[in-house]
Amino acid sequence: MLSNLRTTWFSNVRGDLLAGIVVALALIPEAIAFSIIAGVDPKVGLYASFCIAVVIAFVGGRAGMISGATGAMALLMVLLVKDHGLEYLLAATLLTGIFQILAGFLKLGALMRFVSRSVVTGFVNALAILIFMAQLPELTNVTWHVYAMTASGLGIIYLFPLIPLVGRALPSPLICIVVLTGVTMYLNIDIRTVGDMGQLPDTLPIFLWPDVPLNFETLMIILPYAVGLTVVGLLESMMTATIVDDLTDTKSDRNRECKGQGIANIGSGLLGGMAGCAMIGQSIINIKSGGRTRLSSLAAGVFLLLMVLVLDKWLVQIPMAALVAVMIMVAIGTFSWGSIKNLKEHPLSTNIVMVVTVVVVVSTHNLAFGVLAGVLLASLFFANKVGQYMLITSEHNEESKARTYTVVGQVFFTSSEKFIESFDFKEAVENVVIDVSRAHFWDITAVAALDKAVVKFRREGAEVEVLGLNKASATIVDRFGVHDKPDAVERLMDH
Repeated sequence: MLSNLRTTWFSNVRGDLLAGIVVALALIPEAIAFSIIAGVDPKVGLYASFCIAVVIAFVGGRAGMISGATGAMALLMVLLVKDHGLEYLLAATLLTGIFQILAGFLKLGALMRFVSRSVVTGFVNALAILIFMAQLPELTNVTWHVYAMTASGLGIIYLFPLIPLVGRALPSPLICIVVLTGVTMYLNIDIRTVGDMGQLPDTLPIFLWPDVPLNFETLMIILPYAVGLTVVGLLESMMTATIVDDLTDTKSDRNRECKGQGIANIGSGLLGGMAGCAMIGQSIINIKSGGRTRLSSLAAGVFLLLMVLVLDKWLVQIPMAALVAVMIMVAIGTFSWGSIKNLKEHPLSTNIVMVVTVVVVVSTHNLAFGVLAGVLLASLFFANKVGQYMLITSEHNEESKARTYTVVGQVFFTSSEKFIESFDFKEAVENVVIDVSRAHFWDITAVAALDKAVVKFRREGAEVEVLGLNKASATIVDRFGVHDKPDAVERLMDH
């Protein structure tokens, strides 16, 4: 137990603490911005990011992953806050937490196995584009000082690691923020700062039970929003966990992460915060800054609160250009540049799935829509491809005037039409044998195709025998098939 505690918490103390500082600095403007998007006070997003980051450090299923208030979740809250106010948002946050805990117990995290690699790549690329696009307002209609500061920040981020010894000892994003803040204060440069984003809270969060009627009407108001927040939150968290798994070459517990996200959101709702989930941008900042264990997530949340309450006078003077440089670094590092080269090498269907995922996510700004579109498209391509792997051969016996059809492969909704077209129903034969010992019938569409083939042969006066059904196929054929029933023709017409 002590060995496990050291591995998951204290195996990288220095790196985790430094990474936590960088992440905390990056969390502040985003939490404020997402609060503004949702239509609530900035402290709602800040309290949420603090609470979720701290709680998930203990109960999450992925060490080194950062969770907090996110833009994807904030977009779903706009109408609820506008129509019913903050208290209903807090109630929806609590219900979201409950649903996510239930998802963990139902082991819905395992559904990630249905998300193909091309969908993950599309998700990553779309997120990188969205992260970059989110920085454009800070680079539009501004003075040359902003561009100079942003370029200097990128220079520090990419060149500082090249300095012997020191470059590897300190995370370059942190150096970027500290140096540019110092330059801005020393030269008194008039550019946009964190303080211009909104007022920072000056008190600790307190326990808040949502002031809403505990009745069915309230449930009906918050239920649709809670379901949406649950789905988007878990999707983004699971996808982020997959990406961090790849970056660190470690494995996460997705079902534990579902429960952890739920517990964290319940905690956020009770402290006056909005619902949140894993943040891919901050998670990548954490990993690239040296964060690896649960301590980095805890440090990010604790440092966030300390900075807001204790270092607020310094914090408000951080130039947004410094944080823009950090986020541009995240966007560049997040984008899968190899996927562009792979467009020439990968199959067309794989490329289409990746591109569609990117287009849908970027155009809707909804990660769930993009992932859903990608998964559905990938499933259709897979079903179509598997449906091609079916072969039907036939052999005629002159003596018995019988024809034997041998079916090899998978029979289901995409191959059922090909299955029927492979039979010659007009041939003058007395006996027909359909050998399916090397085939598998998957669904009722396949069963209906077998029924249709058998009934058509019988209409032409042939005796039909179906041989070799495996156990699973026989079960579904016995349950839904009608060709062996006395009124087969009438029942088939009813279908």
